[in-house]
Amino acid sequence: MSESGTLGLEGRTIIITGAARGIGLAAVERFAAERCRILAFDLDGSDFKGVKEIAARTHGEVVTIVGDVSREADWGRAMDTALNDWGRVDVLFNNAGISGPTLDVTRYPVDAFDRVIDVNVRGVFLGMKYAAQHMKTRGSGVIINVSSISGSRGGGNIFGYTASKHAVNGMTQSAAVSLARHGVRVVAVCPCPTGTEMMYELERRVSPHDPAAARPGLAAGIPMKRYGEPHEIINLVAFLASDQAAFMTGALVPVDGGCLAD
Repeated sequence: MSESGTLGLEGRTIIITGAARGIGLAAVERFAAERCRILAFDLDGSDFKGVKEIAARTHGEVVTIVGDVSREADWGRAMDTALNDWGRVDVLFNNAGISGPTLDVTRYPVDAFDRVIDVNVRGVFLGMKYAAQHMKTRGSGVIINVSSISGSRGGGNIFGYTASKHAVNGMTQSAAVSLARHGVRVVAVCPCPTGTEMMYELERRVSPHDPAAARPGLAAGIPMKRYGEPHEIINLVAFLASDQAAFMTGALVPVDGGCLAD
């Protein structure tokens, strides 16, 4: 991790969804180190212990809020909280997402598909909608969506997830074009499998009696032969949030160990 303040993000306000664990928690840690003001947004019942420990360790301004990103009212509360506490939102990190079942289209349950789309597509849309309304009035802001390498190719048996990430890519580029003249940048990061609970759950599905045994096979399609690490994704996110990336919008940026080059 870089020294705090090296990207010039100190004092900026960021909303992070899916903040209680995985890539979201890594984002809380990095942006706290950059001395940002953080609204950590996750589901009711989420364990915010890691978020609170980071806040105490860094003496950072971190507020937690519970809600479902697929519910418009919860986004309204999140934005109101950030604006009431800090008066502005500079960055939205649209990270929350679910993987859904590992099934092909012929066996994919309709209710599971609907839930994946609700979280991964509707949730990203609502975040962009609410953040962009505020950012347009200020003439600046950055929205960073979490997509996937699955958004750039077929995903085999992760049908709903793949569909959702193709949608995230399209929404990212569409919003980037319409918001550019208002000084708002919209980009997406596209990770390969990353060492988070989402992948560990997949390992348990593949090999219930010995989940770790599934890892070499799941990582075999990555040229670097390992999962990404959450902090490696967040190093890119922090750069994209900063003014060093001021001429980047509409980009779908892979951080994937070489997957899309293969």
